[in-house]
Amino acid sequence: MTTINLRDYYPFYTQDHLIDVPDEVAALFSEFEHREAAYRLRTYRHKAYFSLDCNDGIEHEAVFVALSPWEHYERKITAQELRAALATLPEKQAGRVYAHFFLGKSKAEIARAEGVNEKVVRASITRGLCNMEKVLKNIL
Repeated sequence: MTTINLRDYYPFYTQDHLIDVPDEVAALFSEFEHREAAYRLRTYRHKAYFSLDCNDGIEHEAVFVALSPWEHYERKITAQELRAALATLPEKQAGRVYAHFFLGKSKAEIARAEGVNEKVVRASITRGLCNMEKVLKNIL
């Protein structure tokens, strides 16, 4: 157990208020303080305290804190599971789902490129998503 002063963390405390918290909570508070300090330093170094309309990327780095290693790992695993579920689909369904969701093509564009009716593409994508859902439910 660690003793912390709530006045250090909450501005509405006007007097010291000491409480005992588990070590994990104290570590989270400490990590938050370190990240806030790093954010302030980053905005100061890159002079990102001015208008954020300059489109040079500084504001993105200053505003959006980098992902933690756990978040990177979770995204990687999710992408692998999605690719595995996509690989279980028949070739045409997989191609249509990939083109629509990953390449950002509209269903009408896919239908024109394949020379088929748009309803066929819609039905194929819907069936593909249902099949992927079944596969992902089995994985999870």
